[in-house]
Amino acid sequence: MGFEKILFYLFAALSLVAAGMVITRRNPVHAVLWLVAAFVASAALWLLLEAEFLGIVLILVYVGAVMVLFLFVVMMLDIDLDAMRAGFIRYLPIGAVIAALMALEIAWVVGPGNFGLDAFPAPAAAGAEVSNTEALGLMLYTQHVYPVEIAAVILLVAIVAAIRLTLRRRTDNRSPDPAMQSRVRKGPGRVRLVDVSTEGLLSEEHRQ
Repeated sequence: MGFEKILFYLFAALSLVAAGMVITRRNPVHAVLWLVAAFVASAALWLLLEAEFLGIVLILVYVGAVMVLFLFVVMMLDIDLDAMRAGFIRYLPIGAVIAALMALEIAWVVGPGNFGLDAFPAPAAAGAEVSNTEALGLMLYTQHVYPVEIAAVILLVAIVAAIRLTLRRRTDNRSPDPAMQSRVRKGPGRVRLVDVSTEGLLSEEHRQ
C-alpha cells in the first residue's frame, strides 16, 4: 500500500468520524466544529484526486466563510437544548426510515459491479500544463450546461423565497420611502427652518 492510499484512507476515516460526530453531538457549537473538520478532510480528498480548485474552494468558501457564519449564528442564538432533545424522540421513526433508505442507496451504489475501477477505470494522469479550473469550467458549461442552469434557477428561487419569508414590516422602524420621495414637489411648506440656538429654543417653548 502506497503513501497516497494511506492518506486516502486516513482522510476518508476522518470525514466519516467527523460526519458522525456532527449528528450525535448535543452541543450545536461542537457539531459545527466537527462539520469544519469534515470539510477539511473532504478538501484533502479532493487534493488527492488532483482537483486542487475544488479543494481550495471548499476550504476558502465553506470553512472560511460559511461555517464561520454558522458558528457565529449558533453562538448568538438562544437555543433551548431541552426542547430539542424532547423533539428527538418524536421524529426518531421518520429519521430511522430516511437513514435506512440512504444506507440502501449507498450500498447499491458501492455494490459490486456498480462502483470501482472495473466499472470506472482511473483516468490518465494529467500533465502539469493542464489547468484544473479550465477543465472544470469547460465540462460544466459544455457537457453539463443544462443541469448548471437548472441549479442556478433553483438557487435564485430559494434566495427570493428566503427574502420574502424574512421580510417584516416594522411600525417602529423609520425608513425612507422612495415612492413618496419621488412624488415630492417644490412648494411652500416643504422645508421648515428650525432655530437650534438657545434663544431660538426658548422662544419656541414660550410659543408653545
